[in-house]
Amino acid sequence: MTETTYSEKTGGPTTSEEHRAAGHWLLAKMGKRVLRPGGIDLTRRLLGSLQISSADRVVELGPGIGRTAQLVLDGGYATYTGVDPNEDARRQIAAVLAGHHDAAVREGDARANGLPDGSADVVISEAMLTMQSAADKSTIAREVFRTLAPGGRWGLHELSLKPDDVDQSVVDQISKALSRTIKVGARPLTTRAWTELVTEAGFEIEWTDHHPMKLLSPTRIIADEGLRGALRFFNNVRRNPQARQRIMAMRKVFRANQDHLEAVALIARKPER
Repeated sequence: MTETTYSEKTGGPTTSEEHRAAGHWLLAKMGKRVLRPGGIDLTRRLLGSLQISSADRVVELGPGIGRTAQLVLDGGYATYTGVDPNEDARRQIAAVLAGHHDAAVREGDARANGLPDGSADVVISEAMLTMQSAADKSTIAREVFRTLAPGGRWGLHELSLKPDDVDQSVVDQISKALSRTIKVGARPLTTRAWTELVTEAGFEIEWTDHHPMKLLSPTRIIADEGLRGALRFFNNVRRNPQARQRIMAMRKVFRANQDHLEAVALIARKPER
């Protein structure tokens, strides 16, 4: 993907044209800071249930523009490490981490993060596994298991399909529609399949929660961004016809498939032995 620098103030074009950018980066360019399928509410519930303390070494995979990192940094933690392969994303997250103790971002891939065995107590990943192939999902799950110390927790927040017995033809149709409009391969799983993925890597599921997938509904945008942030986003989209066309197409696909889309959050624990 072409690297892009985004401006919340102008919403104007930078190094990638709006019709080519991945959907999540296009939304970020327009000023959207919360890019998770279940919104800030599900992220907060996930973090609350993880019960991160000042003794926890936290690793976040694909921290994006740093909204979740900010929530972690505002609470208690021992160390925070963001892992992201994208140079532009690392620059943005570095600005969020500035001034916070023992907080850094490093280049790395979720499939091989380069961290030592057992070097984390908490791993967080949101809206990242959905974009991976089945093989890479399994590889990442095993890599998280390796990275966590015994008893460590993995918090996931992903796009999910419902119900658990949804027909495979529907799964394929939704995946193709999502991938076509967001310009990134989207392969969401049912809650049952997400659970199987995690347990097959050796984890034990401790907590599961869901929230409606309404990423681009006006009420969700206001809830996630606050009134001022939402108005900035709406204004940027209004002034950028290409971006508006793309975002409306994404919203149309989300709405057309709303009966089968939701957000899921899981907490999985690595056994003590």
